[in-house]
Amino acid sequence: MTELSPVLKQATPVLVDHGAGCYLYDTDGRRYLDFTAGIGVTSTGHCHPTVVAAAQAQVASLIHGQYTTVMHRPLLELTERLGAVLPEGLDTLFFANSGSEAVEAALRLVRQATGRPNVVVFHGGFHGRTVAAATMTTSGTRFSAGFSPLMSGVHVAPFPTAFRYGWSEEEATDFALRELDYLLATLTSPAETAAFIVEPVLGEGGYIPGNTRFFQGLRERADRHGILLVFDEIQTGFGRTGKFFGHQHFDVRPDVITIAKGLASGFPLSGIAASRELMAKAWPGSQGGTYGGNAVACAAAVATLDVIEAEGLVDNAAVRGAQLRSGVERLATKAIGDVRGLGLLVGAEFTTATGEPDTAMATAAQKAAVDKGLLLLTCGAHMNVVRMIPPLIVTDTQVEDALAIWSEVLAEL
Repeated sequence: MTELSPVLKQATPVLVDHGAGCYLYDTDGRRYLDFTAGIGVTSTGHCHPTVVAAAQAQVASLIHGQYTTVMHRPLLELTERLGAVLPEGLDTLFFANSGSEAVEAALRLVRQATGRPNVVVFHGGFHGRTVAAATMTTSGTRFSAGFSPLMSGVHVAPFPTAFRYGWSEEEATDFALRELDYLLATLTSPAETAAFIVEPVLGEGGYIPGNTRFFQGLRERADRHGILLVFDEIQTGFGRTGKFFGHQHFDVRPDVITIAKGLASGFPLSGIAASRELMAKAWPGSQGGTYGGNAVACAAAVATLDVIEAEGLVDNAAVRGAQLRSGVERLATKAIGDVRGLGLLVGAEFTTATGEPDTAMATAAQKAAVDKGLLLLTCGAHMNVVRMIPPLIVTDTQVEDALAIWSEVLAEL
């Protein structure tokens, strides 16, 4: 018999039959409140009727129209619609399938546009699993171990992870910017540095938001040295943080953003956005792909934008995110060293009595929650952060239901 790779491990034992809204139902009919959202993908919930109808209609007319061979209306409509929500000046798009592909497309663009070989990433960031993206990923060795040599030209600077350092946010920010300057003086000359590539909120790294002074410090240095600033918005985009894009919390201007996950409510679609002037510096033939900009995925993405706007999901993410974080903070026991996040990205970091990462306790909490009908995931370098990522459609009642289960879990640990 053939089977899935034994290396693939499920975070939960659930065998799904169907999904609806914020819930998944297993093959025995048991209902689970899904606070994983396919790792932040099902932004409009499972099988939103508007998205389903758009995909069904598109399947009946055109499934695949390879976009460097022919053009199709869903891709043109999506490109036009994204113009209303993209950051000012980022008016040109290239579409791919996965987050890793988007990151590699951004890397290729910044190197070709600047003629510079190096990039700076930030400690704890996750950018993907393909060779270049994995080289830029520092949220855990599991993403890059075992297939060296990795790509050259990547340098790692600190992110202001105040809790890990045991400092205030101000102290952590001072340190991160000071070390970035030292890196530019000792490891990669600004004249050889194409871009800074950073997540507004570290995702796999532990749900750690950056801050305004740090990101504006990156912008100032980028402008001073002719370096491009790339925000990886794959997990933080499309309303997840309570603004349309995560970097908008910090009053900072990107040169490039990468997008994926919540863009198409579960259909594989990713991309990069930049100014026309910058995108035109990509070398001929450097952008393309068989499945990028798939017609069905683009139709689903247009419908996703419709739902986000019609149902006020960005504002809902802000309000429900504040409710969720407040509840997790209120329920925190001595086993939880820190609660943090932005919008509907909320993490609870489990630590021992001496402040060390407590992976076993985080794992036990995640599994206990699943047993009680609440699907959660872990993250962080030590996998000791339990993360909550509900769909953007989550209601007040559903947040309270999740918090009630979480309270039971913590009481039984």
